[in-house]
Amino acid sequence: MTLAPPARTALWLAAAIFGVDQAIKIWALFVFDLADKGRVAVGPVFDLVLIWNRGISYGLFQQDTELGRWALVAIHVVASIAITFWIVRERERFTALGLALILGGAVGNGLDRILYGAVVDYALLHWGAVTWYVFNLADAAIVAGVVLLLYGALRGATGASEAQP
Repeated sequence: MTLAPPARTALWLAAAIFGVDQAIKIWALFVFDLADKGRVAVGPVFDLVLIWNRGISYGLFQQDTELGRWALVAIHVVASIAITFWIVRERERFTALGLALILGGAVGNGLDRILYGAVVDYALLHWGAVTWYVFNLADAAIVAGVVLLLYGALRGATGASEAQP
């Protein structure tokens, strides 16, 4: 099976997001040892802090049981397979790239659940005492992917003809 150019690019992007996400998490856990350091100020609005997220986005639906953990892993697997099939068939560039960002992030967070029982979150944005949720590169990629999907949907299918040979 020959992949369309948007699909090839998208699968490489998904792999890159996954690889960089996992490299940062390994560094934070085992090299920098963020667990022992606590909250580390990096800049005026950015800190590093280790949070084990046992839920989904924004810490919703926390799962403290093994059944809950593996149910979320199953959802990650099913969603990742579905997104991969969608990417392989996709001809529109923005849609394929948006899906790639989502796939790379989902696989990265899914592997965390398998390895550690929870997702490794480490990035905290704040403005003085006002803080946002703690997230990771995979989460940021997923959000960016959703934005690209919305952009592609709002701009219409005009880009689809550009991607066709």
